Amino acid sequence: MSKSECTICGGMGFIIPDVPPIDPRFGRAVPCTCKQGELENKRRSTLLRMSQLGALQNCTFASFAPEGIGLPPAKARNLTDAYKRAKTFAQKPEGWLIFKGSYGCGKTHLAAAIANYQLEHGRQVLFVNTPDLLDHLRATYNPSSPVTYDEQFERVRNAPLLILDDLGAQSATEWAQEKLYQIFNYRYNARLPTVITTNIPLESIEIRIRSRMTDLSFVQIVTILAPDFRRGGIYQEESDLSSLHLHSDKQLTNFSVRSDELTQTLSSNLRRALETAQAFAAQPTGWLVYQSTSYGNGKTHLAAAIANEITRRGESALFIVVPDLLDHLRATFSPASGTRLDKRFDEVRNSKLLILDDLGTESATNWAREKLYQLFNHRYSAQLPTVITTATPIDELDPRLAARMLDGNRCEFFVLEAPSYRGGGRDSGRQGGNRNGRRRR
Repeated sequence: MSKSECTICGGMGFIIPDVPPIDPRFGRAVPCTCKQGELENKRRSTLLRMSQLGALQNCTFASFAPEGIGLPPAKARNLTDAYKRAKTFAQKPEGWLIFKGSYGCGKTHLAAAIANYQLEHGRQVLFVNTPDLLDHLRATYNPSSPVTYDEQFERVRNAPLLILDDLGAQSATEWAQEKLYQIFNYRYNARLPTVITTNIPLESIEIRIRSRMTDLSFVQIVTILAPDFRRGGIYQEESDLSSLHLHSDKQLTNFSVRSDELTQTLSSNLRRALETAQAFAAQPTGWLVYQSTSYGNGKTHLAAAIANEITRRGESALFIVVPDLLDHLRATFSPASGTRLDKRFDEVRNSKLLILDDLGTESATNWAREKLYQLFNHRYSAQLPTVITTATPIDELDPRLAARMLDGNRCEFFVLEAPSYRGGGRDSGRQGGNRNGRRRR
């Protein structure tokens, strides 16, 4: 035996443990301690090859702006909290950490910062985009693959720290769902630290996976409210979809109940409509529908005033006229469009507060009906605050939409009984009309 050979294994690289027959290691060769360092380095190299940190090597905690750029105070605090949680997790990875939020809000940067911190301190980590992870597994079915499926799968599910970016972007095949479930279930049972980023609601994730992601005794769920940093890096309170800027004059404080013009009954109806809007703006929960068969009696004023009150507090609200919304979605079909349909649609359906003005005035094509149903169904199931105005009788709307709007457990349906505003009274300027009697909503 040469001097360089291990005194334990004699240069063989493995040993047979001296254990009793009842021990599961009995009779099985295991790597010798002299090989453990080599095996550890090989494992680390494999994880690095699978990881996708090439373009994200500069995504560190030092390069992250914890308070954003020009964010209102509430969103700045929210982003700072996400930053602190990510940094704490990086220093001591325990449990699971889930970052939720819209495109470009900083989820991937924070997840990559955790990975880069781990690598900087000589620890093993696997950072991988979820669709690419599944591609890595599929590639092992190729006869020329240098690794078997079992080897690749073991590396993923046993990674000391696994960071899955963009969960939900993968194709939802049965095979993909099953593989992800196996990974999640194994890591959940083994209590292996895991970081996940997603821009889809948890309610949209396969139920077996979601049940493990929502165990709050083991999982931290961090929702990031910041907008897309890639839009020039400066915070823009209002989405380019929103037309709220056209209604900046509409406030809860300048809504007239028209007591000098209407009967006491009709004026009282407007007062209750205003009180309903004030209550919703103070605590936006559930749905609120303003309906009347008249135009120009205050529905849009109240809806826009709610949005203005919300944004004044530094929170987000998307105000959009329904026909305009469908035009924005159709525009994504153009080859010159810089935005994909799924991204545009996701921005609307996951808006923290959505105000849909003039439902029922859109063209009733099959495509339009289906998109509105998808939008309504998602927000209804996810219980996202929504305000709707319509001058269309409820029985003339798509029954699938009407059924959700008439659910008294989640939606307050308010009928405005006042006629169109005629102007000419003491409150004509305050109500938003003009002395020429032009119709307004």
